[in-house]
Amino acid sequence: MYRSGATESDRAFTQDRAQADETGYTQPTLDSLGTPLSEVTFCVVDLETTGLAADACGITEIGAVKVKGGQVIGEFGSLVNPGESIDPRVTRLTGITDEMVADAPGIEAVLPAFLEFAHGATLVAHNAGFDIGFLRHACELTDTRWPRPPVVDTVVLARRLTEKSEVPNRRLGTLARLFGSPVTPNHRALDDARATVAVLHGLIERASGHGVSTDAELVEFCRAIPSELQRRKRHLADGLPRTPGVYIFRDADDRALYIGVSVDVAARVRSYFSAAEQRRRLRDMLASAERVEVIECAHRLEAGVAELRLISGGKPPYNRAAKFPEHRSWVRLTEEAYPRLQISRNPPAPGTPRLGPASGTQAQAAISAIEAALPIRSCRTRLSPKRLSPSCVLGEIGRCVEPCRHTVSVEEYASVAERAARAMDGDPAPVAEAIAERLTELSESERFEAAAERRDELGAFLQLAALTHRVRSLVAAGEIVAAGRAKGGGWEVAVIRHGLLAGAVRTPPRADPMPYIAKLRETARVVDPVADVVDAAHAAETRLLLEWLGRSEVRLVTVEGAWASRLDGAERWDGAVPHDPSPWRRSTGERLPHVGTGP
Repeated sequence: MYRSGATESDRAFTQDRAQADETGYTQPTLDSLGTPLSEVTFCVVDLETTGLAADACGITEIGAVKVKGGQVIGEFGSLVNPGESIDPRVTRLTGITDEMVADAPGIEAVLPAFLEFAHGATLVAHNAGFDIGFLRHACELTDTRWPRPPVVDTVVLARRLTEKSEVPNRRLGTLARLFGSPVTPNHRALDDARATVAVLHGLIERASGHGVSTDAELVEFCRAIPSELQRRKRHLADGLPRTPGVYIFRDADDRALYIGVSVDVAARVRSYFSAAEQRRRLRDMLASAERVEVIECAHRLEAGVAELRLISGGKPPYNRAAKFPEHRSWVRLTEEAYPRLQISRNPPAPGTPRLGPASGTQAQAAISAIEAALPIRSCRTRLSPKRLSPSCVLGEIGRCVEPCRHTVSVEEYASVAERAARAMDGDPAPVAEAIAERLTELSESERFEAAAERRDELGAFLQLAALTHRVRSLVAAGEIVAAGRAKGGGWEVAVIRHGLLAGAVRTPPRADPMPYIAKLRETARVVDPVADVVDAAHAAETRLLLEWLGRSEVRLVTVEGAWASRLDGAERWDGAVPHDPSPWRRSTGERLPHVGTGP
């Protein structure tokens, strides 16, 4: 471990860096050759956010630890009100809820305090591009000058200083175990920063074996250099608008190679030609790119919908997400004398019982939950009411009513299929309650692995059922006009018709939005009325719109029809499955423990 020193020369490197021109070049001086690492103050920082994109998401927590000479000399921690709702998936990861940040200060109050705490220090972060990107964007939003401190990325250092034989990956938790961190990373900012301190110290010890002894040498050691290809193609970002929109990298034959979306197209496209872009897949894409096409949009929702449509329609080779919506799966009942549950790539006929679309894994888990709760057959044999078929073990143990042996008539079995249909389309209580009883039995007999499997199947079923109902409800509602507050003033307005975006506009700040809304409704595209989603692409767009409508800053303007959820539907079971099945307990009338498994 390096030891503490007693000099003030650690300010020289920061001051010289601050004097660099916009090209990033700094005229070297004797002082800027570096300060011994034992005398450098490092500020290790970690952020929690509402999402991954700095230009579209907010910060929910900042944690930082200042260290010098291997000793902690200060800590900083604060929740931050991001000004928008937190996605339930993010809450499940971090544990940070809307209620926790409701009374927290905004970034305009927390950012100056953090910058003062970090003043004069070298910033350190694990995957620094993410954290520094959010901090720089926060400075832009609050009209604060970014101090341009030197930055050390522990991910980059770890890639150069650790071997695959000792760590399978360079995640913070993996490296924290390798270097014996006393704090386990848990997706909370201050604890993750404390764990990163242990990782930094371990990496510095290893870097010393490579001749790294000063802060300047450490920054240079972990600095990624843009490839020659990126430098040659940098002109493709010239002249692009700084507005929300979709950008399309095209090759010499004008074929779409990659499609992306941003609220600041120019800044996002420029990032592909910087040292921060290390993804081999996208560097390979740049080799074939000859131009960048931009489709400007009114706001980020319209841009997100446009991206979704273009990717699913064009199948660009370098995109991965949302590329094949038609590969999503549906759960439905087969059309035969003794129906069974089936996974299908084709959507069921409108109005028929269904779940989905979903991944094949989630669809199968939902089927397993229903089959575990109801005596519906799971065999794939096509049964006939006129002839007997071989029975299976499920019938022998009483888990199936054995229609194969004609122990139940077609009419009697129809009531079993009807219960399964109601569980998918209406009230899932029979499935949830039956599995709850089974979980209690498994828990009391300490069969926790089996209980965890049943729990996960129930969670997948309830989540998929709730989302299916919400999507169907929005599609059936007809026209909905909603508006969300725009950063900088004004409103981001959307006209939604039968689960599709029909029109979008951003109103000017301090202007009456209603005339703009009236004109938008007149010019929005016509959408044929439907009562349910027609395919997986339709469902994907509806889900994106539902996510936007659920944001705290979005307000409903008009609703043409009825937009509501069933009182006895799956949404009332939102958060009804415990993480740990071992303490599973349930009494009459008591809601199941909350962990947020809903959509």
